[in-house]
Order: sequence, then C-alpha cells, then structure tokens
Amino acid sequence: MSGRKPRSVANPLESAITTPSERILKECHTLYVDSENGLVKIASSLGVRLLPPRKKIIVMIMGNHSAGKSSFINWYAEEHIQKTGVAIETQGFTFITSGRKRESLTGNATLHLYPHFRPLLEFKGVIDYLSAEISTSKQKKFSLVTFVDTPGLVDGDMIYPFDVNSAITWFGEQADLVFVFFDPMGQALCKRTLNIVEKLSEKCGDKLHFYLSKADVAGKETDRQRVMMQIVQELCRRPGLNKCGFEMPTIYIPNPQKQSRCVNQIDGVCQTIEKTINQAVQKTLDQLEKDCDIICSTISNRLAQDRADVSYNKSALLHSFLCGALGVFLPVLFILSFIVNTFSKEELDELLGEGLARTLSVFTWIVMYLWDCIPEDGQVVVVIIFGAFCYLLLFLAKYFSRQGNKTLTKKEKRSLAEYNDYIQDVVKTKKGTLYEWYLEQCAAEYDF
Repeated sequence: MSGRKPRSVANPLESAITTPSERILKECHTLYVDSENGLVKIASSLGVRLLPPRKKIIVMIMGNHSAGKSSFINWYAEEHIQKTGVAIETQGFTFITSGRKRESLTGNATLHLYPHFRPLLEFKGVIDYLSAEISTSKQKKFSLVTFVDTPGLVDGDMIYPFDVNSAITWFGEQADLVFVFFDPMGQALCKRTLNIVEKLSEKCGDKLHFYLSKADVAGKETDRQRVMMQIVQELCRRPGLNKCGFEMPTIYIPNPQKQSRCVNQIDGVCQTIEKTINQAVQKTLDQLEKDCDIICSTISNRLAQDRADVSYNKSALLHSFLCGALGVFLPVLFILSFIVNTFSKEELDELLGEGLARTLSVFTWIVMYLWDCIPEDGQVVVVIIFGAFCYLLLFLAKYFSRQGNKTLTKKEKRSLAEYNDYIQDVVKTKKGTLYEWYLEQCAAEYDF
C-alpha cells in the first residue's frame, strides 16, 4: 500500500453547477451522450458519426521556454499544478483542466478523456509526451476551460523527441484560443516560436492573441517599450504576421509583496477567455441544431429510400413471376398440345367437360397450327430454340427474384419514427429553452 499523501487542492469539490454557461454546455453534452437516446447513439445507428461537443473551451499557450506559460496557468487556477522555472520544465503537451479530484493522467488515458485529439496518434512520439493534470479548482472560469501547456521553444541545437512545430500547429488549429507569450528577457525573438506563429496565423489567425509576459521584470518603461518595438519589428518582417490592429498587452503574475508600476493587463486575458466561453455556448447550441437537422434529414432519406426499395421489390417480384410463369406454361402447353391432339372432341368433352375442352382445344389448335407451318427438317431446330427460350425465361425469373433490395422491418420503421419524434419534440424544444435561458443573461425581458 502506497504511503504517499494526497496532494492539497485549492478548494473542495463543488458538486453544484455554478454558472449558467456551465450548465448549458453540460446539458448539451448530455443530449449527445445519453445512454438511451443520445444523439451520438442515434446517429451511429443511422451510419452518421457525431462527436459530442466539448464541455469546455481549449486554450493553448505557447512561447519560448521560461515565458511564464505554466505560471499563468497556476495563477488562473489558483493552484500550483505545473512546474515553473527558468529551465525547460514542460517538455511535452499537458492538458490542465478542472475535475472531481486531483489526478495526473498519462498519454492513453488523456486521449480517452479527450477523444477529439485522437489524431495526435499520427504524430510519432507525441503520445509518450502527452499528459493531463486534473485539478478541483473552480476559480475564475477554470471549470469551463482546458489549458494546453506546450513545450518551451528554443532555437539552436535543441532536439525534441517529436515534430514539435507540426504538433503545436495542429494543436493550435483544434484550440479555441491560442495565447502566444513573449518574455522580455532575450528569448522573445525565438525563430522557432515565430515560425509556428506564422503558420498558425495563416490557418487560424483569429484565435491568436499576443502578450508580453513577465512585463514587471523588463526594467523601466523605456526598456519595455524597446522590447515591444523589437518584437513588433520582427513580426512585421514576416508577411503572414504583418497585419493591422496588432495588439500585445503587457501582463505579469500579480505579487502583493512586490509592487510594480508596469500596467498589468492580465485581467484582459480573463475577459478574453470569458468572451470565448460565451461564444462556445452559442456555437454549441447552433451545432446542436445542425446535428438534429442532419439526423432528421438522414431519417427522412432512409424512409424515402425504403419506400423506393419496396416499390422496386414489387416490380422485380412481378417480373420474376411473369418470367417464371411463362417459362413453365409454354413447355407444358407445347407438350399438352400433342397429347390433346390424340383425343377426339367427344372424348375431351366427356373427360374434361365441354367448356374446359373448348378452351384447351383453342390453345392446342394454335400450337399445332404453328407446328404444321414448320418444315419437317427444321422442327428439331425449332424445338431446341424453344427449349432455350423457356430456359432463358426461367433464368430471368431467378435473376429478378434476386434483385430485391433489403427493406426496413416494421420495428426499424417504428424506431426511426420514434427517433424523429424525440428529436423534434424533445431535443429541439430543449435547445430552444437553453437558448432562451442563455439570452436571458444578457438581454432585457422586453426583448423576448
């Protein structure tokens, strides 16, 4: 039995949902993953793949080593989760999120927790440097945020155990926000950092936010301005980063024991996160409606296809019956004609009755008339051709009998109808209620 003591946490677990946004995201997630009527399960039964929405936004923080990435995460969560220091403390990717108890997860467990990031398996070596730290902190908006702490970036001969540039770029494309921390202590112009930032700017520039971290240790105001000018000049040299409206607020971790005259805009970072959370709520609700429409459309198409298949099967069955009937009737009539021709009219009337005998006589007369029209030396050929034709009819009957498409059973039709009613009556109604509840937070009553 291990003698390790449990790690302390910033605050005890709060089981209750504390914010409307958190509850909305949780409700939406539940609509997807419900074990009985979840949208993921319904879509899977229809051959459609849906991923449940994230209950939290993803914020990736990148920058050169010792830029203050881990320190910011610890400050935001108000708990010492990540190691900090001048050396390269973060060598891989670490998810930091809020949960039920303090726990550390390795690569495979992390991917089970975040199925959206399974494509990371395509990056050789990343899985061994992937981890997650779960904290019970509920400070600020931490319960709705998952931070991704990235490896500290350096130039020179530093060798990473995986393709760090491609991995960070991919992470940035998946994240909702990408914070780029430049520190003023000589590493802000790291070319590796700028190369990755330039790639991200091309693909998802609206997610990028730049900050001058550790601004309180940059010296005097003139020193900070000089550092910021150097960074801006370096960014402007790169076509992908030379954009109007560039901002780089100064931030640092507040220390009551060490006052600084530098303007600290770290609260603006929190506001950016909160704004993105609100946008995530809207996107989740919109995506919920789109997924409902996809499922309803798939059900409608499936039922329409089933009706077409039923109609096609009836047509194929009719063709099969006609060909089979002719394939049997014609050779029987041909043989029967010769047999009936050996009887006199009186014998047929006595044996079959006058009505049936007259009908049979008409058919046999036609066959015998056609037979008499054929020269004797060609009758064998005609019999062979006639036999081949009858065989062809039987073959076509068998062919058409196999052409039927699989149709839905009554149980399957009933299930599809129930799924459609559930989505229309329950899920979409719930979505409308959640949207109204969300809007009530920011709009006046008379706006509804």
